[in-house]
Amino acid sequence: MIAIVRIKGQVKVRIKALETLDRMNLKKKYSCVVWDKPSSEQLGMLESVKDFVAFGEMDKDTYKELVAKRGQQGTRFFRLHPPRGGIDSKKHFGVDRGVLGNNKEKINELVRRML
Repeated sequence: MIAIVRIKGQVKVRIKALETLDRMNLKKKYSCVVWDKPSSEQLGMLESVKDFVAFGEMDKDTYKELVAKRGQQGTRFFRLHPPRGGIDSKKHFGVDRGVLGNNKEKINELVRRML
């Protein structure tokens, strides 16, 4: 199960990236989409917008907590708050400290801070 959270807004974002984000239903900043079994097309879309979103492998406990606080059963789209404690930085080029891109298991901590 993959969680995708939009981090960047619409300022200085390419038109193609905006269209892809709209197709992924990530229209606003701090919105989240959860894909259970992504197809190859969805993974290609994710690869093209990796500089604007944070994504990673979400565990079942975090998903249950997300549905309990922010959604209804069966929903795959969620609106979240900005993260408590803030974002240290969105991207450090060459240094893997930014929040954008693949966060692997750290996405669970980020989503919990945004509930």
